[in-house]
Amino acid sequence: MFESVSGWTTTGLSVLDVSEVSPMFLFHRGFMQYCGGLGFVMVMTLFVVNRQSMNLVLAEGHSDQLAPNLSRTVRLICLMYTTFLMLGTAAYRLAGMNVFDSLIHAMCALSTGGFSTRAQSIGYYQSPLIEFITVVLMLIGTTNFAALLLLMRGQMRKFLAVSEIRFLGLILAAAIPLTALVLFCAAYTGLPGSFRIAFFEVISALSTSGFSTVGYADWPQAAVFLLILMMLIGGGIGSTAGGLKLTRVYLMLRGLSDHLRRRGTPRQTVSCSFYTRPQGKTVIDQKLLEGTSCFVFCYFLIYLGGTFLLMLTANCTLIEAMFDFASALGTVGLSIGITGPATPALALIVEMAGMLLGRLEIFILLAGIRTVFLRLKIAICR
Repeated sequence: MFESVSGWTTTGLSVLDVSEVSPMFLFHRGFMQYCGGLGFVMVMTLFVVNRQSMNLVLAEGHSDQLAPNLSRTVRLICLMYTTFLMLGTAAYRLAGMNVFDSLIHAMCALSTGGFSTRAQSIGYYQSPLIEFITVVLMLIGTTNFAALLLLMRGQMRKFLAVSEIRFLGLILAAAIPLTALVLFCAAYTGLPGSFRIAFFEVISALSTSGFSTVGYADWPQAAVFLLILMMLIGGGIGSTAGGLKLTRVYLMLRGLSDHLRRRGTPRQTVSCSFYTRPQGKTVIDQKLLEGTSCFVFCYFLIYLGGTFLLMLTANCTLIEAMFDFASALGTVGLSIGITGPATPALALIVEMAGMLLGRLEIFILLAGIRTVFLRLKIAICR
């Protein structure tokens, strides 16, 4: 059950020794993540479309419509997804992976899942080229499908104008050198090696992919904190990634900036803020900020509650619980060491709940639970 939930939610946390299981099972896990990246509803929409399909697709976080109708949008996304899978598999094969490993890693990198055929993940190969290919696939997976469509059509100026893409670049430009500096000062001796490790691990955490090249047992807590922050932020909205999503964090920061600016200007001053989506400029109005703020607040409540429960059930430290539950809730897949074959069942249940809440849009799920509760209440009263 844990591996299935981790696969369909594209989390990548695992309690298995992959060296002891069959290739068929490894393919099954990878294929679950590949389909989970699209979303279960998105996959089913390939075959069945009805009046509720759009609501269900929105519930999985696919907020942008790439074509005039849902059927064409789904087919276009699947075509893009499959094209990148074939290119990624070919690139891995040329870099020295065998065919089986190439296919599995391409599926799991694009879905920002992180299941690997090797216990050491990408670190097993000790190849800068394989790491670079993985980074490219992870960035593709964490990018909004609508923005990817602009890129595939050669509309580079429009692609780079998208606020989420710019914000992604800004975060990486700040987090990678900072993490490399912390690692160089406290964990590794060479600056180039520290930068290479930080480059891969930060992108893996921010894209919520969960691949790794090193373990984190010897990492300083400052570097672990930076990875936790990346996992909480997460990838692009309308992509295969999890977390709060870049757009929501960007809107919160823009809202804070606009609030501070208004406090220093006369009350009669009227201003209007915009942000750029792949479809064009969009007004940042009060309703949008209110919905974003409520989502972020709810997300952190769940994160704090899950961290507390994980400390109780796994008997671990605060940092360990914060890291692994951020990984579960953000559908990342990285672990500081407490998730494995010896993890207590209650702790795995807490993590599975986090994965499901992180993969689905929280408000939709809570609204569904509330509806079920009200119907049960009415039925009992009758």
